[in-house]
Amino acid sequence: MAGLTDLNDLLRGMVPELHDAPYGFGLMRSDGGAPNVWVPHAFAMMIEAEGVTVVATEAVLLAQGIDHQAGWARISLKVHSDLQAVGLTAAISTALTAQGISANVIAGYHHDHFFVQWARRFDAMQVFAGLADV
Repeated sequence: MAGLTDLNDLLRGMVPELHDAPYGFGLMRSDGGAPNVWVPHAFAMMIEAEGVTVVATEAVLLAQGIDHQAGWARISLKVHSDLQAVGLTAAISTALTAQGISANVIAGYHHDHFFVQWARRFDAMQVFAGLADV
């Protein structure tokens, strides 16, 4: 099932959802080979040359003993964006940048997820609301 590709449709229909738990980005070091690990309740895991990046709530990372950078809020877009859609991430990143809000983005098959500083989460939600008024 294909998602939306028109930027205006994506912005109007994005319906950002602010999750209520703080998230963190952790790193599990590996010996250079492909690590065979799984972190229960992780939101995302990515294998990189330096190890496995684990994105999860801070509670999960602490429970697993994973060193992490804390203090991130997860904002998930409810709109089903096509993986080939052009401009959604750029439009949102540009608007957040204008407000001095950094963002880390993870794209899933159906939805995009933005991680912003926990202290700026409500400011970020205002940015999303302004973009939806296209």
